[in-house]
Amino acid sequence: MPEPGADPGSVLRGVDPLPVGPDGLVCSAKGCREPATTDLRWNNPKIHPEDRRKHWLACDAHREQLRCFLASRGFLREVEPLGAESA
Repeated sequence: MPEPGADPGSVLRGVDPLPVGPDGLVCSAKGCREPATTDLRWNNPKIHPEDRRKHWLACDAHREQLRCFLASRGFLREVEPLGAESA
């Protein structure tokens, strides 16, 4: 949901906000607390609308493992590097 007063045209439809925890953007791999460098955008076509995007964040060490997991299930949509402005 957009913040009050936000320009509705500036909000990306169907893209969840990046998950930011108390330690910032960290890898989504189980047990990993390393800073994330990559945004793996995905959806499950059986339950999500076509334009919906969820996020798994990955550090350099887990990027390929998480990418392969999502791709093998047909869930992976985009892979984007996280810029310094995201971290």
